[in-house]
This record gives sequence, C-alpha cells and structure tokens, in this order.
Amino acid sequence: MTAGKMKKYCLDLSVGNVEQVNERYVLLRLTAENPLPPMLPGQFVEVRVDKSPTTFLRRPISIHFIDEQRRELWLLIAVVGDGTRHLVALQAGEKLNCVLPLGRGFSLPTTPQQRFLLVGGGVGVAPLLFLGKEICRLGGEPTFLLGARTEADLLQLNHFKMYGRVCVTTEDGSAGVRGLVTDHPTLREEHFDMISVCGPLPMMKAVAAAARQLGTPCEVSLENMMACGVGACLCCVQKTKQGNRCVCTEGPVFNTEELTWQI
Repeated sequence: MTAGKMKKYCLDLSVGNVEQVNERYVLLRLTAENPLPPMLPGQFVEVRVDKSPTTFLRRPISIHFIDEQRRELWLLIAVVGDGTRHLVALQAGEKLNCVLPLGRGFSLPTTPQQRFLLVGGGVGVAPLLFLGKEICRLGGEPTFLLGARTEADLLQLNHFKMYGRVCVTTEDGSAGVRGLVTDHPTLREEHFDMISVCGPLPMMKAVAAAARQLGTPCEVSLENMMACGVGACLCCVQKTKQGNRCVCTEGPVFNTEELTWQI
C-alpha cells in the first residue's frame, strides 16, 4: 500500500509508559484500544498538545516503532520547548490525540537479502528503528550507522541491535569511531543497495554526497517545519527538480536525486 492511498485516522491513544532515555530525550509508549492501522517507516504523526497555552498547532513526530501485538506506537521526543515539555509530562493512563499515518515513508526491500545502510544522528535516529524492523521482516539486511557528539548522546542501541549490526561514531571518540558518520569505514568500504538517512541537514547532505560518489541510491527524511500535516498550510514546501513539493504529503522522505541540493 502506498502512503498516498492510506487512510488517515484521528485516535486518542493511551499513554502506557514514559521513559527518560537521557537528559534530553523521552520515549512515549502509546497504546490503542483496537489494532493500529497500517503504517510505514518514515511516516509521522501529528499530536495535539493539550494544557499548553503557548502551543496552538499540532506537533509532527516521527513514528519510532510499532509493536502490533501490544498495539503500541512509540514516539521518541527531543525536549526543546513548551510543547514537547508538556508531552513528556504526560502520565500513564492519560490520552494523547494523534492524527496518523502521515507522509511518505522510506523505500523497503523488493527482493530478499537486499542490504540497507540506515544512517542517523540525534533525534534523526527515531524512524530508523521501525525501518530496520520492517527491512528484517521483508528479508533484507539492515546495518545501522548512528552518530552522536558523545557516548551519552547515543540513543537506544540495544533496541537497534535487535534488528541488525550497529556501527557508531562519536565526535569526541568516547564510543565507536571518532568523528562524523561520514568518517566510518562502513559507509565507503561496504556495498549497500540503499542508504536511508535522517538527522541534521549537514549530515544528510554529507551522506548524500558520499552515496552519489558510490553510485548508491540514497533517501533522506527532511525535517522542514510542518504545521498542518496535510499539505494545506504550505509552510513545509521543499524545492525539488520537479518543482516545489510539500514535505508533509510528498515527503518527508525524498530520494536525494529529486532534491536541488549542491552536494
């Protein structure tokens, strides 16, 4: 099923657990009364932030993970302002209103044993856990390449290790290879059928440039400001080779060859 044909839902999900991952990041596990609708890795939800007088619009948050059996949707939230502070202050049993699933997700394996390199930095690692799970389910082989400033900033490595090999870089050398994700030998010395990236814009551009040199297809998940999530407000428009595109409906995932980046 393609993202454009997927039905959208407005659901009140129950907060099951609020886990402080580190000083800045919090994991919300939300539970549905009924089976969750189909969702694709790379899609996102728009959440309503109640009880925050300064937050008027819904907040777009990547789908971090789906546990179909437990009817759980995981959201990995970076605490950066009033809206996210209210979200992570939710208590078990409270409700969170979500519109989902939104946007276009990452490409998935079309044949078994296809090799995918999933590259993430910061909160950009969020959609890669669900992506890795789905690649495994379809018979592909995911390798994760995760970057952070320090070892303390690395997020949920144990979860990623459940679905594939995990390679790490840190800027201070406290874990893995010292430097940026583009300094890790896995990126340039191994063959992959697809590179999937989410994180800070300079990182995504650097990985896209490396992928172009290698002749490897590369997809990135853009983080343009998205207010409505349905293509009405036009604040998330991205310039592409085919003209302006709404990131919330025609992304957030784009093949880098669609973009007008200078890389």
